[in-house]
Amino acid sequence: MEFFCYHRDRPGSAALREKLTEEHWSYMDRYDDRLIARGPTLDGDTATGSVHIVDLPDPAAARAFAFDEPNYQAGIYRDVLLRRWRNVLGRTMWDFPGGREDGSRYLVLGLGTGQAADVVPPPGRRDDLIAYGPLLSDDGGTWLGTAALVRTTDRDTARTVLTPDRYADIEVHDWEFGGRR
Repeated sequence: MEFFCYHRDRPGSAALREKLTEEHWSYMDRYDDRLIARGPTLDGDTATGSVHIVDLPDPAAARAFAFDEPNYQAGIYRDVLLRRWRNVLGRTMWDFPGGREDGSRYLVLGLGTGQAADVVPPPGRRDDLIAYGPLLSDDGGTWLGTAALVRTTDRDTARTVLTPDRYADIEVHDWEFGGRR
């Protein structure tokens, strides 16, 4: 089962985040073979959160992954969005043909209810999608939104990967490939 996890940083936690970098990376190394995508959201050079898309056996394992994470345990994160997710592209971020460096990258997150929307990638955008899929309830039966990691020129263009009137809000965050440097 695939899960989307977005830890949002607590304001003023940058110094503690920096101090725990190695602990965070060591923790994620334990999941290296199950990660579909990972990386921080940013405001300039300051991290504002962490995205992890991971393949785990069940919702209990996903909750353990999200809440045993060292930054969470230390109080760096103000909240956690954890949802089942479906890897519509069938690849990891490391398989993305655009690589790590070319262009700007964004997390596009839309939370919704009712009839499912944007469960398949928009036509003509597949080459710019790093990761894409619907957010689902724990049992996988209810659509709760859509999450995408996209390479594009700017935030407004990134937002167009989702249908605007299907979501209570569409968030767009600067994002970069994560992992050890």
